[in-house]
Amino acid sequence: MKISFSNKKITGMLSILPSNEVMFEDEMHNYSFSEAKSLKLKAAMGFKSKRVVAQESTTSFDLTIAGLDYLFENNFLDKDSIDALLFVSQSPEFIMPPTSNLIHGRYGLDERVFCMDINQGCAGFVVGLQQAFMLLTNKEVNKVVLCNADVLSPKVSKFDRNSNPLIGDAAAITIIENTSDSTSIVGEIRMDGTGAMALNIPSGGARMPVTIETSELYEDAFGNKRSKNHLVMQGDNVFNFVQTKVPEQIKNIVENSDDSVDSIDYFLFHQPNRFMLQKLADKIGVSRDKLPFNVVENFGNSSGVTIPVVTTYNLGEQLENSELKVCFSGFGVGLTWGTIIMNLGNLNFCKLIYK
Repeated sequence: MKISFSNKKITGMLSILPSNEVMFEDEMHNYSFSEAKSLKLKAAMGFKSKRVVAQESTTSFDLTIAGLDYLFENNFLDKDSIDALLFVSQSPEFIMPPTSNLIHGRYGLDERVFCMDINQGCAGFVVGLQQAFMLLTNKEVNKVVLCNADVLSPKVSKFDRNSNPLIGDAAAITIIENTSDSTSIVGEIRMDGTGAMALNIPSGGARMPVTIETSELYEDAFGNKRSKNHLVMQGDNVFNFVQTKVPEQIKNIVENSDDSVDSIDYFLFHQPNRFMLQKLADKIGVSRDKLPFNVVENFGNSSGVTIPVVTTYNLGEQLENSELKVCFSGFGVGLTWGTIIMNLGNLNFCKLIYK
């Protein structure tokens, strides 16, 4: 699906990271690797530390509330100005009711405020932006609060070297509004459900409820131990998908717009790992300096939240005082991949906090 909007802009962005930090060396003894091989894995993928919730009782809802409280308390957001609230996550508070409605009730928002949950992962920020832009075409909607949040660390086996070193937890809140300024937003979102199981958690839904049996650990052919309650990632399939589909999509968007790869100041991508992002930069033909890849090594991969995290961490102060042309791109679970090119800057806030 092609994306094309005007007279809309992002006016604020906040990332919320858990204060609990776990170092790679703290957990590498769990993997069926020698210390030398584990350290080689660390160097290749850019693993150093990650931010995960300290207690499994802490949820994506909790991180989101911490962020909204910060915005309300510091007068960055007036709850009476909200017209719509989106919650994008693959770790909702409950199967029902929607987490967005829980947030609505928490703050006593007006009954007219539209709420919606979106079940998306790695491309969730781009999908959420697209939905926010669509809502803003309604004449009664002028401000959308986009909440991206995932707490997936409890869904990853500590004995799985494919996933455990990189998965982190985080939330982000992005404010999107109408503007009288002449703005241009272009992009595309694509999906391929034939590859949906490349990233999956087998149990926990209606197909396979969690039981004692689904909690039992098993060992795969590579020595990783996990249960059916844990994330399964087909790393090779995901890597090949990203390296073929994402550069092709960006090339097509650029060719059909007034932009060029050189005219884009920063490529703010989902953060799977350093190795994959360096290869992507080379495929697209941009300097690695224009495509930051330092999120996994400092915070971990928090699914779709990594795009706001890479933005606030690397460009926070700059985006509060100037404007840049950026390319957002998210890719992964679904399989889903989406890219948006737009101007971003002079934000009311662009911050990263720890809770």
